[in-house]
Amino acid sequence: GDGIEIRDITTGVLIGTFTVPDTGGVNSVAVSNGILAVAAQANVKQDPGVVAFFNASDAPGSAPINTVAAGALPDMVTFTPDGKRVLVANEGEPEDSYLSDPVGSISIIDVSRGPRQATVREAGFETFNDQRDALVASGVRIFGPGASVAQDLEPEYISVSGDSTTAFVTLQENNAVAKVDIATATVTAILPLGYKDHALVVEPDDGLPALNNGLDPSNRDGGAIIRPWPVMGMYQPDALAAFEVDGVGYFITANEGDARDYDGFSEEARMGDAGDDLPPLCDGAFPEDILEDENLGRLLTTSAPPFLAPGESLDCLDTLYAYGARSFSIWTAAGEQVADTGNQLELVTATALPNNFNATDDADNFDNRSDDKGPEPEGVAVGEIDGRLYAFGLLERIGGVVVYDITDPTAPTLVQYVNNRSFTGEGDYAPEGVVFVPARGTRGPDPWLVVANEVSGTTSIYAVRPTQRR
Repeated sequence: GDGIEIRDITTGVLIGTFTVPDTGGVNSVAVSNGILAVAAQANVKQDPGVVAFFNASDAPGSAPINTVAAGALPDMVTFTPDGKRVLVANEGEPEDSYLSDPVGSISIIDVSRGPRQATVREAGFETFNDQRDALVASGVRIFGPGASVAQDLEPEYISVSGDSTTAFVTLQENNAVAKVDIATATVTAILPLGYKDHALVVEPDDGLPALNNGLDPSNRDGGAIIRPWPVMGMYQPDALAAFEVDGVGYFITANEGDARDYDGFSEEARMGDAGDDLPPLCDGAFPEDILEDENLGRLLTTSAPPFLAPGESLDCLDTLYAYGARSFSIWTAAGEQVADTGNQLELVTATALPNNFNATDDADNFDNRSDDKGPEPEGVAVGEIDGRLYAFGLLERIGGVVVYDITDPTAPTLVQYVNNRSFTGEGDYAPEGVVFVPARGTRGPDPWLVVANEVSGTTSIYAVRPTQRR
């Protein structure tokens, strides 16, 4: 991981790189109370990984002060707000042949006595192995060939409640979120997220234009054509952020979507493959031209539809599923959705960057990602400014940061979209991770937003200045 010294918002100096020897690479870093935690996978990613601890003030290149074991493929690391524990999402991805598929888990590392005295417990999913049928029936996707529930569930990202007692963990491919009791290192619930109806149109009572869940599903329709379609979106969030309003807990998800695509097993297909690599459409279920390339024919779908028990298959398709929901959603701590941003992300990017709509993250190719997952909401952070609560969301493909006022979690309001990508090779490409830094001391009155960009390898720092203050 890179170490960057930031003296003010206009200057950031790369001071060096922290490395974890004898590992297959660093996946995530986190800092709290002067301690740097670094999650690194094994050389064989199905083997247990590690979390290495450094003093944040150590010179880059220094040896870790301690290294502790984690699960297979530690993909994301975070501290609890009180700084006493470090949590790691161990994704447990299978190898490419799918012959080896380790279990997913969450490592809970107690650093209350300092990282040299760190102790580790694992919160696993083995107790859910005999609940497979009930989980599938509820909408949790469990579909890897030969996989138990514990092997199939793949923790992706963690956010912790403000009181440091509960962790919310995205299970991206499984379209679910796990709740973890941190004190007992126990997974207490697996919350299915359901499916977004992209055909939904809501007529407001106040005379405003109709709101809908539409999308642009084709890269061959000649434009940014965003409208309702008979498709169910699998939310499949990547990042999430827990927050509270008036003492009530919520979490917000970045609904990116993700497919399993390995040599030994791939679920990816196009809807136009119905009747070939997929079962045919059920008679009368859809308009006759629905699978034309300019309609839904190009849209990626799954050969492993939800709600199928092991060994089950379908004679025909009466429901079509897409990856991701092209939105941010807000949920109660019990997993009940209270808000979703509908089709706003595609609408705002089409308006702001009409010549670059749904471009990919490394090229200027108009409409390229419409048949995949659109703008791909990737990361999200929440911060309070002047008594109001804001969510800052990242769009991985077209790029940029979208800002919502979530002071009322049931009615998020779009505030701003900013994108400093030039589409000619300059600027930030593929924003991946985001941290909200509250205003403090010599940094001045404005909070910062720090964004790590995967493709460009850059780190961006934004000053956040509410207009009502100026």
